[in-house]
Amino acid sequence: MNPLGLLTLVALLGIGFAVSPTTQRTVSSHLTTQDQERFAKVFSEGLKSNDLQSLYYASANVALPAGDVTSTCKRLFTLHSESKLNDFEKNFYLIGARKNFGCKETLPAKVESAVKAALTKDASTAQEIYYNFYSAKLAGLTVDEKVRTTLGKNLQTVLKKDDSLTSLGHAFAVAAELGSAGSFAYDRIEEAFVQADEVDGRMLQFEGGLSITALIVNGGFKLATSLSKPAPITAEQAVKFATYFLSRASVQTPKGVSVLLEALKLLSSQKTIAPVCIRLADNGQLLPESPVLSVRVCDLLGKPLSPALAALSTTIVSRTSSDALVSKVNLVPSKDDPTLFTYSLKSASPARGQYRVDIEAAPSYRQQLQVSVLGKVRVNSLEVGVGDTDSAASSVKRHSVAHPSKLANVLNADSQQKVVLKTSLVDDASGKPVTVHQAFVLLRHKDTRQEIIFVAETDSSKAYKFEMDVGARASDFGHKSGLYEVVLIVGDALLSNSFQWHLADLELKFAVSEGQQLGASADALSSRKPLPEIVHQFRAPEKRPPRFVSDLFTALCIAPLVILFGLWAKLGVNVKNFPLSLGALGFHLGLGAILVLFGIFWLRLNMFETIRYLIPLALFTFFCGNRMLRQIARGGSDK
Repeated sequence: MNPLGLLTLVALLGIGFAVSPTTQRTVSSHLTTQDQERFAKVFSEGLKSNDLQSLYYASANVALPAGDVTSTCKRLFTLHSESKLNDFEKNFYLIGARKNFGCKETLPAKVESAVKAALTKDASTAQEIYYNFYSAKLAGLTVDEKVRTTLGKNLQTVLKKDDSLTSLGHAFAVAAELGSAGSFAYDRIEEAFVQADEVDGRMLQFEGGLSITALIVNGGFKLATSLSKPAPITAEQAVKFATYFLSRASVQTPKGVSVLLEALKLLSSQKTIAPVCIRLADNGQLLPESPVLSVRVCDLLGKPLSPALAALSTTIVSRTSSDALVSKVNLVPSKDDPTLFTYSLKSASPARGQYRVDIEAAPSYRQQLQVSVLGKVRVNSLEVGVGDTDSAASSVKRHSVAHPSKLANVLNADSQQKVVLKTSLVDDASGKPVTVHQAFVLLRHKDTRQEIIFVAETDSSKAYKFEMDVGARASDFGHKSGLYEVVLIVGDALLSNSFQWHLADLELKFAVSEGQQLGASADALSSRKPLPEIVHQFRAPEKRPPRFVSDLFTALCIAPLVILFGLWAKLGVNVKNFPLSLGALGFHLGLGAILVLFGIFWLRLNMFETIRYLIPLALFTFFCGNRMLRQIARGGSDK
């Protein structure tokens, strides 16, 4: 390589190492206590199940109450005899569940002999080898080196015929138990894992779902461990597989829960690539009086890390201004909970807003979280008043109300007046004007409790104002005069003291009579009632012609046939030259049958049914007529 090319390669490698980020071996969730309780319930239901597979997987994860052992063992053997599963599969479930339950009943001689024989004969699938081998292992049968070698060769032969994901997964699990006889399967691990599908750039899974994914991951890791080989996947792939498994924590079958737990335990035990969970310990909303950041760090099963992290640091940055609130500060581990780390932001005096929390733990764990620092809002001033519609807002006489008090006197407004309100909201800590997501003025009728809500809008000084022309808004109220409560509603996702404030009472009088008022109210109420149900109606049939027209048309259709028979009767029918042959008889019978079919078509058949019957009759009539004509042409009799 020339010097320039060498320098270029070195520079590119240097840039690659400089920008390559530290592996983020973290996930954002873990199995919770609620998940574990739900899993226990799934296994408990599995112990009561009449499904042989569910009984086995439940028995492998929870203990059976001592009083239920005898009855469950009897049920187990009955289910085995009645099962429609393959013999090798139901034998495996029987032997495994019998061992897990501690059944005293001896294994049927037929089952034990079948398992022994299966070890020495060639199986047709990797699944069969898997169940037979583990059945022998659970039954305590001796599997010597000769048998292992035979199984290894059989497994290689099977994989040449079927190298599907299911076959590879079962092969890995068996090969992990065969020692050197199964070392050949390690070369197929990469071939299997490269078939994983990536979902949203966050998860890895195999086609077939949880069972296939867990089978390949568990089998691949067991095989690599038994041969003292490196892990079959990278740390980044481990994070994506773990994310997928955690997304399936809602599984509801004993088998699904069992393989899920096995996969998560296995990934958590791989110290060099095992992901850890770093997440917020609460809802991420920090109260202004005690802004304490709480972070939970645990393994995939929700258990404390072993060994514990030496240090956990954080940098908190405002999402609005991008200014760092704190940088590289260490979180404090909790004395009561080894998975909990906290840091108080009281000294940093965080302003209300949203913040990005960057968590880092040496050497390879990083996680990005988001928290909200809540604030308190205070009503700095509020004025409410009633004035003429055509008068300027500044000339309206107003009354000041202090939060949370209520105006002592009742305000009165008719259809020629308007109601105005203006309020200033400030941050309780800084005293600066603030805007909120929700600022509404609600008017609620004292008697009927009917409500109408208006949006308060901000002006240039960030003060909220509301103005309502009573006459113009009469229809919104259904012209319902009376005493209304005036309520100010203030809310925001970043407020810890959102509130509703009943600040005054307002007497509204609309310019309509009592009868009109009741009528308008009734109309308003009726407009809110459900509409009549729409019932589908089929199209009405076309009007049929009069009976006389139908009969006349029928007579015209029959007239040619009547004329034909009449002419035959008058002229006579010459049947002397009628050839007495099968062809002639068949032709005339077929022709008559077709005419009869047309008559039936007229009366009851549809076009498609008629065609279905007409085709064989037409073919029969055609061949018979052809034979008859050939006979007439020859002038001889039918041979």
